[in-house]
Amino acid sequence: MKQELRVAAYAVCVRDGELLLARWVADDGTRRWTLPGGGMDHGEEPVRTMAREVEEETGYLVEPTALLGVDSIRRSWLRRFGGPGDFQGLRIIYEAQVAGGALRNETGGSTDLAAWHPLDTVAALPRVELVDIGLDLWRERPPVGRSRLTDPSNG
Repeated sequence: MKQELRVAAYAVCVRDGELLLARWVADDGTRRWTLPGGGMDHGEEPVRTMAREVEEETGYLVEPTALLGVDSIRRSWLRRFGGPGDFQGLRIIYEAQVAGGALRNETGGSTDLAAWHPLDTVAALPRVELVDIGLDLWRERPPVGRSRLTDPSNG
């Protein structure tokens, strides 16, 4: 079985009651909102990953204000040629504040739109689960950095 591990870092940026999101374009063309962020390059510090990815996807320069938590997902899939695969994603989630730059959309990347959304409208958006996990960590600030949404003991 092919195993794959991806480490990524994301930002929860809340300003004036609004959340900064990037619209992710899946391989099949589906578009859903996500937290700005993405995959860590080998040797890169997670905080630097988060800041680099936010700038790439939104145009903003950000500074981390807190480590909110770490989320882990696991998915199995059938690989096109070669049998089953097992994917694990380790997602490091920071709170961050805008320190500069200007809002703009990413070109040539995995997202196509960046926008601020009022917190009370986020639940109605087409979004990935990471948005809910990030907001839960931001609101609850669990001492061990684990969202109640992904904690199996809350089943």
